[in-house]
Amino acid sequence: MSLMDYMGLPISESLPLVVDLRDKYGLREHIRIIASGKMINPAEAAWALCMGADFIASARGPMFALGCIQALQCNKNTCPTGITTHNPKLQKGLNPESKALRVKNYIHHMVHEIGVISHSCGVKEPRELKRFHCRAVTESGQSKSMQELFPDVEPEKIT
Repeated sequence: MSLMDYMGLPISESLPLVVDLRDKYGLREHIRIIASGKMINPAEAAWALCMGADFIASARGPMFALGCIQALQCNKNTCPTGITTHNPKLQKGLNPESKALRVKNYIHHMVHEIGVISHSCGVKEPRELKRFHCRAVTESGQSKSMQELFPDVEPEKIT
């Protein structure tokens, strides 16, 4: 818990830094960056793509679609929704047919909405999103382009 609470950087800082370091050293062809961590809505996923992530991974969103209520009992075999338990009585609360459809719909709508966001930014597909497509509200209350806050590294300018 102490590592989660006190070590590392939030993804809003770390993702642009990692992308810039990869690009600075010309490793784009060898390293793919996968952003994950509470990316449960299309705006968060689109933001990560704008920052330079190559892919998005999300477990939390599909888990919510499956029926997870965050009871924090995953490791105790007592999950009240039946998702993370081997207890046959608790498993009865999980209907695989209906839950599979919910997860499918969640993923379908995520992909669709990320596409809508991309198109509204004037690009054909999410992979074309760049930092200048995204803005952040600063402490002053004014928004700035993420390009201004985290300028892309241009390999030819690095010595």
